[in-house]
Amino acid sequence: MNAATPVYWMVRAGEGGFRFEEFQSQSQVTISWHEMGNLSTLNLRTDFQKVAAAAYPNVSAGTLSSYAGQTFRFVREMKTGDYVVTYNPSERIYLLGTVAGEYEYTPSVHNEHPNRRRVQWRGKVARDDLSVAARGSLGSISTLFQIPIDVGQELERLAAQPAGSHATPVAPLAAPADEVSNQYKDIQNQALEFIKDRVNALDWSDMQELVAGLLRAMGYKTRISPSGSDRGKDIVASRDGLGFEDPRIVVEVKHRAAAMGSQEIRSFLGGPHERDKGLYVSTGGFTKDARYEAERGRIPVTLMDLDDLVKALLEHYEQADSQTQRLVPLRKLYWPA
Repeated sequence: MNAATPVYWMVRAGEGGFRFEEFQSQSQVTISWHEMGNLSTLNLRTDFQKVAAAAYPNVSAGTLSSYAGQTFRFVREMKTGDYVVTYNPSERIYLLGTVAGEYEYTPSVHNEHPNRRRVQWRGKVARDDLSVAARGSLGSISTLFQIPIDVGQELERLAAQPAGSHATPVAPLAAPADEVSNQYKDIQNQALEFIKDRVNALDWSDMQELVAGLLRAMGYKTRISPSGSDRGKDIVASRDGLGFEDPRIVVEVKHRAAAMGSQEIRSFLGGPHERDKGLYVSTGGFTKDARYEAERGRIPVTLMDLDDLVKALLEHYEQADSQTQRLVPLRKLYWPA
């Protein structure tokens, strides 16, 4: 390891973190840009720039520079022994590890993301345990970027602590400068994560009200179950407000850190009537088995994790009533077209 001058890298697990489980189970990180072919023979950044230009003739110069820079860093700057981090936005978990091998080109195994590094994963950190400054520094949309040393060390300290304990947040840090061509996407991504932080901080009652408010913004009338009456549903939504008109949507809201499993989904599916639709909201996400259980359920059921909830809220925010907007107050940001 680089004990004297530690180097920390973030490698995103695809859009929405869809490769996170693959990264974890196969002890690796991978990046795409498969159109550029085998990168092992390239040495200089200018070499990567030329190959990127040939592979992507219709993209802007700024985007080409970004592609070349990220692939160059993955192949030439990243070293065995460096530290690597990836993120699961659904469960809001950072996975920390150590780069355990040189660059590999594996198109037969990973068709669309054939550029691989072996990794020894060592620990996890919940995003909620990080300081505000660290969260901001980790918000870049880029597939690969270098993490400031202080933020990397904060992640290391938290990963080394026993489960359930909390570290004292470090002093605020200035966010690193991102590539100009990605600034807008960076801001979008950081805003999404900060809004998720705000939503996740709601108590269970407010979370239930937020979900009901979202459904109202989508054109439904809602009835919320009385507090403490756990009868397999928290909210019933329908067009007429009485449940006589289709669709009638039965909603369960779970606001906790743990991912919901197949047993919870099976229990939920036992309650609704045959013509009902189901919506299961879990801010802690869902296991693979839970998603499989939902797919083969006797009624249509949609699983909504925190990421899905916030994206739906943003889509319908302007239609939300004042009661809902007070739970998560937001303001517009205008950006040059």
